[in-house]
Amino acid sequence: MCGICCVVTLCSQRAIPDFLSEDTLHRLRRRGPDSGQQLIKTVSDLSYKCLFSGHVLHLRGQVTPQPLGDANNNVFLWNGEVFNGVHVGDKENDTQVMFYHLTLCRSEEDILSLFSSLQGPWSFIYYQASGHSLWFGRDYFGRRSLLWQFNEGADSAFCLTSVSGYSESGNQWQEVPASGVFKIDLKAYATTKSLSLTLFPWRYSCTEEAAEETCINVLDQVSKDLPSHVCLTVNESKLCLRAPIIPLNKTVSEKPGEYPGTNINNIISVVSVETLQGFLAEEHKKRLVCQFIDVLNEAVRRRVLCLLRDEDQETREVPSRSQKKAHVAVLFSGGIDSMVIAALADKHVPLEEPIDLLNVAFMLKGQAKDRGTTKRLSNHEVQPGLLCPPETCQDGDAKTGAHLSCFDVPDRITGRAGLKELEAINPSRTWNFVEINVTPEELKKMRKQCINHLIYPLDTVLDDSIGCAIWFASRGEGFVSNQGELKPYKSPAKVVLTGIGADEQLAGYSRHRVCFKKHGLEGLNRELEMELGRISSRNLGRDDRIIGDHGKEARFPFLDEGVVSFLNSLPVSEKADLTLPRGLGEKLLLRLAARGLGLTASAVLPKRAVQFGSRIAKLEGHSEKASDTCSRLKLFSVEEL
Repeated sequence: MCGICCVVTLCSQRAIPDFLSEDTLHRLRRRGPDSGQQLIKTVSDLSYKCLFSGHVLHLRGQVTPQPLGDANNNVFLWNGEVFNGVHVGDKENDTQVMFYHLTLCRSEEDILSLFSSLQGPWSFIYYQASGHSLWFGRDYFGRRSLLWQFNEGADSAFCLTSVSGYSESGNQWQEVPASGVFKIDLKAYATTKSLSLTLFPWRYSCTEEAAEETCINVLDQVSKDLPSHVCLTVNESKLCLRAPIIPLNKTVSEKPGEYPGTNINNIISVVSVETLQGFLAEEHKKRLVCQFIDVLNEAVRRRVLCLLRDEDQETREVPSRSQKKAHVAVLFSGGIDSMVIAALADKHVPLEEPIDLLNVAFMLKGQAKDRGTTKRLSNHEVQPGLLCPPETCQDGDAKTGAHLSCFDVPDRITGRAGLKELEAINPSRTWNFVEINVTPEELKKMRKQCINHLIYPLDTVLDDSIGCAIWFASRGEGFVSNQGELKPYKSPAKVVLTGIGADEQLAGYSRHRVCFKKHGLEGLNRELEMELGRISSRNLGRDDRIIGDHGKEARFPFLDEGVVSFLNSLPVSEKADLTLPRGLGEKLLLRLAARGLGLTASAVLPKRAVQFGSRIAKLEGHSEKASDTCSRLKLFSVEEL
């Protein structure tokens, strides 16, 4: 994980560092706390300057300060992880490996071939000095954030950054579309004073018949959000990036489904673990589930092992378990997605190393007073003053600890149940169930102080709810149970696993049931294809900015290229069956995999979105719609303007 930034200016009266605000630099440093530096390139004969700023979170190989440069004046900024496609040795740093391969590229085709081969999340900025070219882009799913801003007039400038905030100049930041890789001819920019972007789009096949139509659609989609003075074209050679996944299988079976132990007139109405076991008795289902577990297991393995662990491992000295710290955390609700990820991580994380399960709950306004004195503890004994910081728990019953009830939100309850399942699967593992309790006061304070800047440029009620929940969860500050008492704890894990991508591919949302009822399997296929196509702009850039703010890296096993290709290869009827009840039909394949991994009750929990499970949605206006613009995310109030 890194914070990367580039500013390109023409003949401006302003010094180039002035285009990079101190607030933006601060947020970049938070993403990359282990190393940070800047480099300015001045090309006098063409009258353009480039500022490159890199801030590194050290996770692999030797610490590699960014930006990287070479004797030929090339400059590279990298915010990514290479999990496959390009070899990175155990002790190598992928930034150095990528820069080495880039400097060997002699043509546009070579650069596109390199990025087409990558598997893993990335965004990058590459200044190719020989051609005065600036290359940049995000991976196919947009798992790493990159924003751009265009300034025209006397202070003409082009800016790229991992994270920013509101611009008082009126030039708004936008997310760089994950539509392909972009290139700017800086020589032409300096000569004509007109900015032109060249796009090399993603395609399943660079020889596909519909290539021309695909290019037109992508151009239209990207161009509509660009300022009028910025020109966007597809490269003249019609070169493209090869998509790292296969197309979605849209085959629709005409035969009605048959369920184990039933016939077409005896539809399943009871959801139970035994029902899942019945599916697994079918050879075809069992084989499919085993294949899915294998590919998802490999995705998790890469994401929990590709990181630097305790230095004393190099000396082959094994610390005692009490001295071991967690390197891997899971955003954990006890639901099916996070349970499967945790169970698979357990197979690969060294046994003596704890795994942190980050579980967030928001206290409802007034609930501590209204309910705290009547609802007593039943889950385990705790120290009454440790459920949230004393200064923010004034509504609680400090003597009895009854204020815990105000944090007993649905995700806390299912999280505790999920912890017991994981402990049953591997009682030798230290599972740190981190109870992260957020009061309305702290939510308001931290949203105004930093979260709104991280969510920006997104601005809906849904972005606010999910962004705030993920920020507090990934911060990892809470309490863990130690011999029946809750003790303060801050997760040291730099890698945070999240289950995003499961619902989008396996029909996990309630809207998928609505779509299926209205339009059948064909309509559901179209919906799932759209879900994955827009995940970069709806979710992943935001989540990367949110989690990265804590000097941690988000990793997404369900969006591993191998996992997505496997799921795309299956007809939708093999992944979900929405004729079955909630808690069974949606994400059916994942539920069967969970059962195959030894999970029990969590395998049949219905989908519950984080904004409802954590109860953050209950804190705000009940009349709000998820798609409404959120007034709480306004970065400057009327009084401040």
